Amino acid sequence: MSQDQRQVFIVDDDASVRKSLERLLRISGYAVRTLASAEEFFATDHSDAIACVVLDLAMTGQSGLEVQKWIAAQNLRYGIVFLTGHGDLATGVHAIKDGADDFLTKPVDEAYLLSAVDKALARQGVNYAHQTRVADAQSRFTTLTSRERQVMEYVVIGRLNKQISAELNISEKTVKAHRAQVMRKTGAGSLAELVRLYLLAQPPNE
Repeated sequence: MSQDQRQVFIVDDDASVRKSLERLLRISGYAVRTLASAEEFFATDHSDAIACVVLDLAMTGQSGLEVQKWIAAQNLRYGIVFLTGHGDLATGVHAIKDGADDFLTKPVDEAYLLSAVDKALARQGVNYAHQTRVADAQSRFTTLTSRERQVMEYVVIGRLNKQISAELNISEKTVKAHRAQVMRKTGAGSLAELVRLYLLAQPPNE
């Protein structure tokens, strides 16, 4: 994992907690930014592609759960590790269901916290790589004409050229020409690769 993927935000209104966590994480090789409130976190720079937020639950001002909602609304690729002295099981379950990576109580074992942070960053890295592949696949299909897309829709479900010809009322020669264009424009080297790209490019609910 590269250094820019090891950015950690510490959001906690307890100065002593921020200081101890910052020391621990910096020694462990993370780039660290500390914030004393949700409002400070909202106002800071969020240009990092991937990061982890070690987040207190109960703070002066907006709570850690509000920060979690804000991160989701901004579509930030941030893992979230709650670290709190005021948590309960129900709150922890709620936070995890809403996408938090872990929910830890203070005082926390240092090795366990570091493991939680590393896992959160790793998960975001996997998500980022997948989203990049999806975006690439989708971009490959934007250059297809409507007819090429029609032909492709039949190709990926296994229809033969003569079947596509009959369905679209065009000649097999024309079907072959459109298939060749689909393969060229998408960069697919085989039918199997075209199918994989097609499936990857589909919206989640399809």
